[in-house]
Amino acid sequence: MSEQTRDVATRDSLPADRYIDRELSWLAFNQRVLELAEDPTIPLLERANFLAIFASNLDEFFMVRVAGLKRRIVTGLAVPTNVGRAPTDVLEDINRTAYELQLRHARCFVEQVQPALAEAGVRIVEWEQLDNADREILTDYYEHNIYPVLMPLAVDPAHPFPYISGRALNMSIRVRNPRTDKIEFARLKVPQMIPRYVRVDRRESDDNVRFIALEELIANQLDGLFPGMEVIDDHVFRVTRNEDMEIEEDETENLIQALEKELLRRRFGPPIRLELSDDMDEATLDLLVSEFDIDEQQVYTLPSPLDLSGLFALGGVQRPDLKFKPHIPVTHPKFRKSSPSEKPDIFAAIARREVLVHHPYESFATSVQAFVEQAATDPDVLAIKQTLYRTSGDSPIIAALIAAAEAGKQVLALVEVKARFDEEANISWARKLEQAGVHVVYGLVGLKTHCKLVQVIRQEGGQLKHYCHIGTGNYNPKTSRIYEDFGLFTTSPEVGRDVTKLFNVLSGYAIETDYDRLLVAPLQLRAGLLERIEREAENARAGLPSGIKLKANSMVDEVIIDALYLAGQAGVPIEIWVRGICSIRAGVPGLSENIQVRSVLGRYLEHSRIYAFENNGNREVFIGSADLMHRNLDRRIEVLVRIIDREHLGRIDRFFEFAFSDDVSSWRMLPDGTWQRRVISEEGELLPDLQDLVMLDRTEAGSRRAR
Repeated sequence: MSEQTRDVATRDSLPADRYIDRELSWLAFNQRVLELAEDPTIPLLERANFLAIFASNLDEFFMVRVAGLKRRIVTGLAVPTNVGRAPTDVLEDINRTAYELQLRHARCFVEQVQPALAEAGVRIVEWEQLDNADREILTDYYEHNIYPVLMPLAVDPAHPFPYISGRALNMSIRVRNPRTDKIEFARLKVPQMIPRYVRVDRRESDDNVRFIALEELIANQLDGLFPGMEVIDDHVFRVTRNEDMEIEEDETENLIQALEKELLRRRFGPPIRLELSDDMDEATLDLLVSEFDIDEQQVYTLPSPLDLSGLFALGGVQRPDLKFKPHIPVTHPKFRKSSPSEKPDIFAAIARREVLVHHPYESFATSVQAFVEQAATDPDVLAIKQTLYRTSGDSPIIAALIAAAEAGKQVLALVEVKARFDEEANISWARKLEQAGVHVVYGLVGLKTHCKLVQVIRQEGGQLKHYCHIGTGNYNPKTSRIYEDFGLFTTSPEVGRDVTKLFNVLSGYAIETDYDRLLVAPLQLRAGLLERIEREAENARAGLPSGIKLKANSMVDEVIIDALYLAGQAGVPIEIWVRGICSIRAGVPGLSENIQVRSVLGRYLEHSRIYAFENNGNREVFIGSADLMHRNLDRRIEVLVRIIDREHLGRIDRFFEFAFSDDVSSWRMLPDGTWQRRVISEEGELLPDLQDLVMLDRTEAGSRRAR
């Protein structure tokens, strides 16, 4: 029997039900977000924020994942499913589970968070609760700021049913013509550029503040929109559309033009979910279902208010007592000023020793941003190369690259314009970079460039030196404050050569598979991970030290999962830390007794990826951009870099110890695939939060270094 045949046979010996459906697993992740909103120990405005995150997450889930699944079913395309069930049955389960979660989400707001906020002095009120003075203030605000931008659209034989844009909040309005006694229907879009929650009080203090929902305010001013008509009733609805993009790339078509055409098509994607207020009349309901041509299982009847992502607006309320205690990122000790008057030299710090930064506990601004900004102004820097997946148009990173190009340096920016939902923004600032003289390239046909790399070429003592940063997160100063990520700064010649090779692949016609400290997808990463997993299994069978620790956003790749099952069965202890989708089963007798799975959610979004292998005591630990998904391993340019500094390895070990400790709050996967949150110790005490522990750990470490 050949080695390949033996591997297949071994995989075939695993049970057919060994995977958890990826879409239902994603819904389980969003349920964990909801559980944070339901947690009375979390500050109230943060609970409101988690309700908004849940709603925003679910919108994207329907726009992309459910939409893609339904499109494949309708068109007869092959549907990727790893659970051996009919795709239509999976879609039915998704809709049922998502609807149950949305009802639970609505109850959490109406029955828990909203009353608790009101008791704390942050009230969302209805029109009937206001006195005449309040109503006069709001009516004046409405007439000057809202009424001029409203566009009621009639629906009758002369006015066909209007196009309804995705995710917009809409009002269905029935009016009676007193002359003919005929009932007419109109649709009114709630303006998206106006704050969803309008402040009733104009006082500066936020100790006792009231808001009214924008749609509630508009609903009580409808007589002025339909003069001479009798307003019978009004209801709220919104539709989610298919915004899953399919870009057909070839060698002859301009990628930007193809993308712009697809962005236009996205606006008119078919409806995938219809949300209705539960007081809607049957006539309006029948009209909407008919006009949207939508299945019954895609209709979600919910208590008002719809679209709780609007609760993000409450984050502006200045009530520190209702929010997480502020945390100011510390500057990494290696990048601190030696004196108040001296400017830190990032290059000198990196040249002395590799530096591992951990955001947002350690500052992005004083590390990554400072690195690029110093490179832009340093006269000894000859060239800067950088990948950009998601950033902001006003980013200081973009400004630094433009300044470097204008100063005459060679600057290469590899911009991934296909980054989902950032396509338009990326096209815009990519053109600004081009106009400034930056060499902008858009990656390889058929592959997304998702790796996070900066390379600076500096002339020192008559020789060229490579300064590199390889990270797990995007070069985005805004998200760096809420995304947890690692980044490695190094002058290692090995890494410098590796990164140079990779940029040549990305910008030219090179085909490279020979790297020293990097694992690169799609040609090397999958094989490299599988080789290391099998090596751990061989060590376990030989009685040698073995172990695997993984941290990722998502784990769905069946080949990797099967390799982990087999390694666990060989005796390898495996710890998996996942934020979102997880298709592997943990702790199942006969399948995965040696596999533990944890999930951590909190004020920061766990985003770093870590891959650690015991390797008989010669540990190999990698950080990078790749998740364990088909797209990351096979259809993207991804990079992992090996961590070799003992201090850095110790930091990562400590990070995992926090996550898998029974004395730290987390979710753990049970053998049946469900998740159990553990927040209370056996002694009845509230368990500490992992992210709070890391904050303290980083702050104390910085203080020790300073002393």
